[in-house]
Amino acid sequence: MSFTQTTQHGASQSIVGEPEVVEDAAAWHALKGAAIALQALQAKDGSVPSLNSGPSTGSVAEDAHAAASSHVATIIASIAELAPRFPHDAEYLEASIADFARWEAEGFGVPDFLDSLVAFQPQRHRIDGIRHLVVFPMYTQNGSSNRFVEALIVEVIWPEFIAQLETEYTNKLFVSLRLVDFTPGYDTNSAVLFPETVAMREIPSFTWGAIFQDREAARYRRVVQAASAITKLDLPEAAARMLDDQELTEQTFVMWDIIHDRTHMRGDLPFDPFMIKQRMPYFLYSLEELRCDLTAFRECVAITARLRARIDEGTTLTDTEDEMLDHAVLVQYAVIFDRIFRFAITGTRVRNYDGVGGQLLFAWLHQHGVLHWTDTSLAFDWDGVPAAVVALGDAIDELYWRSIDRPKTAHWLAAYELVRSTLTPNPASAWARGLPDDILAGLPRGYTDAVMDDEFPLSMFYEALEKKMRPVIESTAGIRGTD
Repeated sequence: MSFTQTTQHGASQSIVGEPEVVEDAAAWHALKGAAIALQALQAKDGSVPSLNSGPSTGSVAEDAHAAASSHVATIIASIAELAPRFPHDAEYLEASIADFARWEAEGFGVPDFLDSLVAFQPQRHRIDGIRHLVVFPMYTQNGSSNRFVEALIVEVIWPEFIAQLETEYTNKLFVSLRLVDFTPGYDTNSAVLFPETVAMREIPSFTWGAIFQDREAARYRRVVQAASAITKLDLPEAAARMLDDQELTEQTFVMWDIIHDRTHMRGDLPFDPFMIKQRMPYFLYSLEELRCDLTAFRECVAITARLRARIDEGTTLTDTEDEMLDHAVLVQYAVIFDRIFRFAITGTRVRNYDGVGGQLLFAWLHQHGVLHWTDTSLAFDWDGVPAAVVALGDAIDELYWRSIDRPKTAHWLAAYELVRSTLTPNPASAWARGLPDDILAGLPRGYTDAVMDDEFPLSMFYEALEKKMRPVIESTAGIRGTD
């Protein structure tokens, strides 16, 4: 693979090729190895204790700081060697070297990489194929809670139809990535790179958020392939195409996620947006994430209708519009199948808000007569599916609209009623029986404490499916597009 490529704007852009085949693979592997070795010395908060906590192999415990200094020296030298391949990240990589040097000079306490984080601005380089070298002490969402030094090489996914879509669905913070290589913190279920996960002395204004669409696409393809076989689902031709095409699925997830992501701050929202970290019943997060997915679904239904209407009028679509139409249809299948086949049965049953969202979509479609489980086979009435999905989105939007006039806890109760109108609560649920007056008249924390870890247990359908799908779900940890 070449170190350079021509971008969609015609400029020659330096990138780094696959680490195992490029001439400076040694620098990357040295950096990666040093980061992994450093992780073994770090405490959970990212600091390096002065002495190893493990058993000594000699009469005196090994000086962990001396070992850490050696690894940091390798990391700094490797970043400097690789930096010319990433001229668009020059300011960030210089700041990264300075942050590592300061961390060492200050005795390897809790790391502070604010300066390099502020300098890293990947949203300014949304060019298909451009790559970034990313090195931070950070935890990984849905992965490791340790703030260890992690190193990644990532590649931007930004096809022309997405660039055009973004002019209508503006989302300047959204970055779409593909994993090329990574340290163990990302050998997990984590499919995001968020600045708030980095160790830093203070919280800046965040200017970007990244999602690894290659990971989302790869696990989607593996899970849906298995689930459709188990449930004897006859997939529509377009949906089946995604299972055979990683790039097509990646681009579909980019379209889904760019609309989903911007939705979190749009609409008739409660005054305190749900995505601000706060203590509340977890099913509220279920509704927020589902609201954003169903908004993406609704918008893709609208895009499909608009572009097909132009075709019916005799207009010839551009190549970019053809791509947008194709992917708008695919997003609708992706939202449904990822939600009902993967979200519903992935993770534990401890406050699994994504799980509840998947269960809710499945049950809603079943109860609205467009999803059928008959003769041990799953089937959809596809002509009626869009209206049913949009109706669920409308119900959540109505809940939000009414919340503006409600006290917080009254909104929580109304949200619970929306979910329980479709999903059956745990028989032991205090919420289902009706919260006692002392909780109703008390502080909001009492409401939250009364929610069971598994407030809405899996249905018999999902209990059976989960058992058959468990090995498949587990096999997707650490997956990427090349797997």
